[in-house]
Amino acid sequence: MITRRCFCSSAPRPWLFVGLGNPGDKYKGTRHNVGFEMIDAFAKAQGIEMNTLNCKAIFGQGFVGDAPLLLAKPQTYMNLSGESTGALAAYYKLPLNRVIVFHDDMDLPCGVLHLQDKGGHGSHNGLKSVIYHFRGNREFARLRIGIGKPPGQMDPKAFLLQKFNASARERIDTALQEGVEGSKLLLLKGLTESARRFNTEQKYKHIRLQTMPT
Repeated sequence: MITRRCFCSSAPRPWLFVGLGNPGDKYKGTRHNVGFEMIDAFAKAQGIEMNTLNCKAIFGQGFVGDAPLLLAKPQTYMNLSGESTGALAAYYKLPLNRVIVFHDDMDLPCGVLHLQDKGGHGSHNGLKSVIYHFRGNREFARLRIGIGKPPGQMDPKAFLLQKFNASARERIDTALQEGVEGSKLLLLKGLTESARRFNTEQKYKHIRLQTMPT
């Protein structure tokens, strides 16, 4: 649980969790906004208030155990997410190995998660912006949140801005809770060990879900 204390020079260097999405009620509940949803789920589970604005992001901070944590939802719209993410990392003087970005991913089945320490952008415009504002450096962690692929010949942009149907919504809600637990494990055990354990569990889920319709 969070303990109320101050961030100070003697405390461990904080983690920055950034969820990607689009601001406003129009985009709430859409596939492209699951990064926002993961931040909200984590904040709710840990009692962190997301009630301030910092570097163009809705922002909160607290502790999980002894680990200081910053939570952010950039309000710049998806394609400019790096403006906020880069500014936050610079303001708190964070190396990129203390940053993790939560984002939607069409290459994973709906409801499957994957935690990795670095990577490219996979044509995700939010990640493109983050990488650009990190001066091309891709060595920051990501929690990929599977949303599945568009059906048939559907335009991917239209797919991203649709809301989930009932079965997909159920999968995502379960995934959010799993993501919260995986993120807490990361804070307590570090990225390498938590990714190994978390991704092994998600691999079996992937096998179960990849042939099921959404």
